[in-house]
Amino acid sequence: MGVSERTKETDGHGGFKRQSSSFTTHFGIGEGELPVEAGRYRLIVAMICPWAHRQLIARRLLGLEDAISVGVAHPRRTANGWRFGLDEDDKDPVLGIEYLLEAYKKADPDYDKRGTVPAIVDTQTGAVVNNNFHRMTNELEVAWAPLHADDAPDLYPEGHRAEIDEFNDWLFHNVNNGVYKCGFATTQEAYEKAYDSLFAALDELEERLSDRRFLWGDHITDSDIRLYVTLARFDAAYYGAFKANRQRLVDFEHLWAYARDLYSIPAFRETTDFDAIKEGYYGGEGVVAPDGSEPIIPKGPDQSGWTEPQNRAELSADPEHPFTR
Repeated sequence: MGVSERTKETDGHGGFKRQSSSFTTHFGIGEGELPVEAGRYRLIVAMICPWAHRQLIARRLLGLEDAISVGVAHPRRTANGWRFGLDEDDKDPVLGIEYLLEAYKKADPDYDKRGTVPAIVDTQTGAVVNNNFHRMTNELEVAWAPLHADDAPDLYPEGHRAEIDEFNDWLFHNVNNGVYKCGFATTQEAYEKAYDSLFAALDELEERLSDRRFLWGDHITDSDIRLYVTLARFDAAYYGAFKANRQRLVDFEHLWAYARDLYSIPAFRETTDFDAIKEGYYGGEGVVAPDGSEPIIPKGPDQSGWTEPQNRAELSADPEHPFTR
């Protein structure tokens, strides 16, 4: 996650342009699609990463824990990419590899991009088969429906997918990736443009959530997962490390209460690792202290406020969460 490597992804005008996903084959039953099989695939994540965090939340909400296993890379990204430094012998116990990049090379020996998380690896071949972070939750929500828990929520309602997609695209460019546009801008002009767009969007979301519990009303959707993962990292990382500092999440009345409402649900709370988030953003490859020593990881901010009451259920005609996972 280091700045030195990230700044190679530029629009030519000082702005950050994220690399595209290389493995985008859909899951399904159609010709050329990836078969949906319980136990065949391993989802590789790093707890620092918001795109990976989305998949962990969706997997938990949909009841896919037994169908798709998870491998967790160390939150500090190395010069060689994501490393399984949390596992015994520094190797993923299922795939038997030290670096995620090995699974990318297994899929394409000429692969020359960053080996990103999230990545879905076929355990039968050891090769990455999908790293499309834009659409991976949608794959879990639709193609993997035959393996959902009986009481799984409908996170991506069929009749509303077009409008959810349009909203998610706006959310990505202005908020989810907007913080990165601030953090990895290489000119003052690009930084200020990204900063203004980010906080204009957050102001819109603050207004939107003033009279509804979730982004689309009474029930959680895919959009809420996407917004939450950015909010969970905002004060711990983006406010300081990425200079997204007009105000903190806790300074927004409705966004802060909304984030706490989602955090009260196990699928959101138990997949949120604030220590890993800080360690990754402040201690990963490309982040060094002035004297070359180990970087200092911030002790704060105080995260105890995430469990404070928020009374968001009052905005809903259906005050109870439709699921408890």
